[in-house]
Amino acid sequence: MTTSLPHPTAERAPAAPPKRTESPLGQLRHRPEAGALIGTISVFVFFAIFGGEKFLAPAGAASWLNIAAELGVIAIPVGLLMIAGELDVSVGSVLAGSSMTLAIVSGHWGAPMIVGIVLALGLGTVVGLLNGIIVTRTNVPSLVVTLATMAGVAGLTLGLSRATTGTTSVAISPDPFSKAVFGQLIGGQFEVAIFWWLGIAALVAVMLQMTKYGNWIFAIGGDKESARATGIPVNRVKIALYMASGFGAALVGVIQTILYNGAQVANGQSFVFNSIIAVVIGGVLLTGGYGSVLGVVLGTLTFAIVNQGIYYTGWNSDWASLILGILILTAVLMNNTFRRLALSYKPRTAKKA
Repeated sequence: MTTSLPHPTAERAPAAPPKRTESPLGQLRHRPEAGALIGTISVFVFFAIFGGEKFLAPAGAASWLNIAAELGVIAIPVGLLMIAGELDVSVGSVLAGSSMTLAIVSGHWGAPMIVGIVLALGLGTVVGLLNGIIVTRTNVPSLVVTLATMAGVAGLTLGLSRATTGTTSVAISPDPFSKAVFGQLIGGQFEVAIFWWLGIAALVAVMLQMTKYGNWIFAIGGDKESARATGIPVNRVKIALYMASGFGAALVGVIQTILYNGAQVANGQSFVFNSIIAVVIGGVLLTGGYGSVLGVVLGTLTFAIVNQGIYYTGWNSDWASLILGILILTAVLMNNTFRRLALSYKPRTAKKA
């Protein structure tokens, strides 16, 4: 007679790791653009209520979208520089210099538009290259370097414009192709610059979040010496970012020259601090290493809405500066708060049944 042995007890399989239960809304508060999104929604709702139908009408929407587009083309590369821990305040002079280059070459001298456009964009890129080389080779603070470049390019633009044309403003007659690429859409309200802005934002966002170059930019902004020790080409990355900043400013110079059929030496200076304001509102820290392209887009949109929305309320436009000042301070405080939340983030886990 045989006896059956008891079936051996099977070893219990290791428990699967608990699933994260953080909601999408909860995850949003750990993103760099969280504060910028709150700001954009708040000011839009505010001016939609107090600005009425004119603010929401196509003409009203065009007024702040056009400003956001031109500012955004400059703010995105400036934002990348700030994420890398650098500044560029020469963009205003680069815009004016590129604008006058196009106007003089294709307006005063009568060269083909494409020649003037290429030379204008080339000027901005070369100034950016110069900024990058000086900053990386001398270790002089970027604020000082780009301040010097701002003054130098402004003086050179003024001097050469007077010597060449005898005036500080030059008219131009763009051809239909240039108008189609850099001018306004059919109907004359929305600028083509809106598509340039969104296209650049999409391309840069992919680069920043999905490529090694984006990781390099964040690493340099966090600690450039540690980044250099890991093999990241810090100097080359910074030079490339300055060239992108110069190119962006020059592109806006080309857009404005074709839009307004001419250029002036004094153009562009408002973009210097407006671009930095938009970037800060968008969640980028002045200390570097933190930010996003979406945040910069939202910060630019917020700035433009406040800048134009005040006119639709019927209030004194002087209040726009007060609102922007409050926004900047609030944005800085919120950015620090959301950054602390992101650094201390520990995802909650689902409870065992």
